[in-house]
Amino acid sequence: MLESLDRIDLHLLDALQNDATLTMAELGEIVGLSATPCWKRVKRLEDEGYIAARLVVLDRKKMGLPVTVFVSVRTSQHDEKWLARFAATVTSMPEVVEFHRMSGDVDYMLKVVADSIEGYDRFYKKLIRQVGLSGVSSAFSMEQIKSTTVLPLALASA
Repeated sequence: MLESLDRIDLHLLDALQNDATLTMAELGEIVGLSATPCWKRVKRLEDEGYIAARLVVLDRKKMGLPVTVFVSVRTSQHDEKWLARFAATVTSMPEVVEFHRMSGDVDYMLKVVADSIEGYDRFYKKLIRQVGLSGVSSAFSMEQIKSTTVLPLALASA
């Protein structure tokens, strides 16, 4: 699928993922196109699913959510019915900002944000009340050193 992208498409995607507020004229200037052909390319990239969303990234600390917790979940239940219930429960919890099924010793990994350790504890109690888990381990982030939504497009096109 990546083969259908040319140098201009990759340049557009890189510019947009760094600043989704750019106008078509500004984008066109960056990639060397006028606004209309630029808009057509962006529309095609959206239609083909390369652009999943255009959004604003908020500062979680300024929004009152300074605590980040990585939650490792283990379960002895691996049937589809349990997974559907677990996934529905977790995806409905706004504190969960990422949810992954893992390989190895951990079955699932959650990235959770909270206003405090007590706030995380409330989340934890709600989680274990709603689904049967065989083990939960929480690791609190002491410092966020890097966080980005920017994908390394140079690696994808190599």
